[in-house]
Amino acid sequence: MDTAKFRRELLEVQSELQRFAYKLTADREEANDLLQETSLKALDNMDKYMPDTNFKGWVYTIMRNIFINNYRKVVRDQTFVDRTDNLYHMNQSQEFDTYTTENNYDTKEIYRVVNALPKEYRVPFMMHLSGFKYREIAERLGLPLGTVKSRIFFTRQHLQELLKDYRK
Repeated sequence: MDTAKFRRELLEVQSELQRFAYKLTADREEANDLLQETSLKALDNMDKYMPDTNFKGWVYTIMRNIFINNYRKVVRDQTFVDRTDNLYHMNQSQEFDTYTTENNYDTKEIYRVVNALPKEYRVPFMMHLSGFKYREIAERLGLPLGTVKSRIFFTRQHLQELLKDYRK
């Protein structure tokens, strides 16, 4: 296949490739990047395309393979392998990695706001945070189940409003 015909066929399938890229990535910008990378790879490997075979299938395979390779690279980059002799990092608690002075300040501010709540809202909320089920809280405090649920719900809403500046 000559270069002009190859490019013409590649241009004809661009809109279909765009839709396929969006299905794979679910993000417009990533889909555009994937389409561009696929087009470049197809053009670079034009000599490997066998005439009289399914051109669209060939290009779709290139796109799918690029997507899979990129996905694997992202997963590999996010994987932490502890290579220390005694697995020092694996034995650390999860909080250890994220502890900072800023987080400590945020935690103090959150507790300050929670402790400022009226007792009838604070106590059920703190019990719920501690792992108590709604029914257990209701039984221990002698309150109806619906009252406990609504107090915890309203406390969450109130805290979200008061602490909206601390969301990341």
